[in-house]
Amino acid sequence: MIPEITTEELKQKLENGEKLALVDVREDDEVATGMVPGTKHIKMGEIPNNLDYFDKDKEYIFICRSGGRSGNVCAYLQDQGYKVRNMVGGMLEWDGKVE
Repeated sequence: MIPEITTEELKQKLENGEKLALVDVREDDEVATGMVPGTKHIKMGEIPNNLDYFDKDKEYIFICRSGGRSGNVCAYLQDQGYKVRNMVGGMLEWDGKVE
């Protein structure tokens, strides 16, 4: 089971000033339309080559357009022993700030 966070819960945490590790796994042309502020961009296909970026003691929240790709990335990283959370609904449901 992949832990999830809603767009509303994430927005609330960011507004409360929580320090979160956010990763957007969309393609370059998709992130060009805007990302959740403070998000690191690592394309889904590049995640396996970037495992050294991730720390097993931290939780990462993954974001994509609708929640499907980020869910796949979460499943992959969870299998590797990482703490993950999928933002359900993705950027389609995000109504907070973008940068």
